[in-house]
Amino acid sequence: MRFAAPFALCLLIASSLPASADTIVLKNGKRIVAENVTDDGQHVTYQTPAGQLSIPKSIVARVEHDDFAYSRGAKDSQPPVNAPEIEPVRGYEDVAALAVHGDSVDYAYIANLESEARTGSTLAVAKVAAAHYAAAQFLYGKGDTDSAIDQYRQALVFAPENTGLLLNLAVLYLRKSQFTAALDPLERARRVLPDSPDVAKLMGWAYYGANKMDQAIEEWKRAEGLRRDPDVEEALAKAERDKSEEESYREGETAHFDLKYYGGATPDLAREILRALEDDFNDLESQLDYTPPEQIAVILYTEQAFADITRAPGWVGALNDGRLRIPVQGLTEVTPELAHVLKHELTHSFVGQKSHQRAPTWLQEGVAQWMEGRRSSRDAGALVDAVSQGAIPSLGAMSGSWMELSGNSAAAAYAWSLAVVESIIDAGGVSDISRLLDRIATSSSVEEALQETLHMNYADLQQQTVAYLRRAYLQ
Repeated sequence: MRFAAPFALCLLIASSLPASADTIVLKNGKRIVAENVTDDGQHVTYQTPAGQLSIPKSIVARVEHDDFAYSRGAKDSQPPVNAPEIEPVRGYEDVAALAVHGDSVDYAYIANLESEARTGSTLAVAKVAAAHYAAAQFLYGKGDTDSAIDQYRQALVFAPENTGLLLNLAVLYLRKSQFTAALDPLERARRVLPDSPDVAKLMGWAYYGANKMDQAIEEWKRAEGLRRDPDVEEALAKAERDKSEEESYREGETAHFDLKYYGGATPDLAREILRALEDDFNDLESQLDYTPPEQIAVILYTEQAFADITRAPGWVGALNDGRLRIPVQGLTEVTPELAHVLKHELTHSFVGQKSHQRAPTWLQEGVAQWMEGRRSSRDAGALVDAVSQGAIPSLGAMSGSWMELSGNSAAAAYAWSLAVVESIIDAGGVSDISRLLDRIATSSSVEEALQETLHMNYADLQQQTVAYLRRAYLQ
């Protein structure tokens, strides 16, 4: 998401940031959505409408703070792709305890179960599937998504029609933005359960992520017909708005981009935008050491169509909700300003996907601004003053959506996020950003990832940023 207007730094953003929800993921795979989650080392405490509750830390796999959004700031952008719970087989708890213990997977035990399962015993097959499922849940809780996927795939060798395993595998592919890969287990699940609303819902997200709007709408309509679901209703309404707006749009395509543009935009402009995006893609690929696995959708709008489709605040100048949505009305060439917008929005795709959609908003927007060429020279003094007056909130408070911020508060949030990222790059180069994104994808929290990669917490990073601003711009 890119700020549309020049910064006018406001020192009052601390009280303007909206509260964010967190998700507590238990080791049994269940998820608890709550607010104000804290961890004292022994217990995880959280706030619910019923009051404050506490659970033992020992049963918690991780806490997913509302550090991210599939699009930066869009309320409805993160796909609700949680898989339905798997009914445990008889003796599942015993199998799980033997498959995962001592904070590690017992691969020797699982190998023995596989040998037994090859005899064709129904019980042995159920046990090995349960063991691989337990291992997958444990590994995903540790942030090792690739190994968790491997465990699901091994489980499916023995239980190829286990729809719970198939849906869990599809969910992990979706979270990695591997939309085409997600369709294979979903199609297999459909052959087993042709009338499953869960299969239809997830297939809708897979097709939407792959920019196949007609198929996404068809799947979500199917899901709605099978079971009412507010998430599906919202996704379907958004997809139908997109389809209605884009029906008359022209199209263009390159190896990495699928472009649609309104009729008033010239083909020359569309081609020039695609060339610019390909150049940006190559640069980001090199700097961030990552290659998005799917084509990225780009939509060029009129100003009014952009406002109608995105329903974003007036201060939003462009948006990335998995698709790059950019207003280009009146332009005939890629101006310097448009070039900055393209680089900014494309950066969000790289940062989001590399971090498995877990990068906090301050990091997303800071990196996107830095990559487009912005620097903190103009705002350095005001930012240092704001920190000294306690008017800059903690980075943890700046992790969730910014869509409810006023224009001035958003300007301040953008300025501070850029300064923080500048200080990280000044200290260790862009490679530190790349390493941090990789660690965020696997850590239980952003602050833990900071400790593991940069050896600092949020308070340390704030101090580093202030020192950097003074040294770089205020001497």
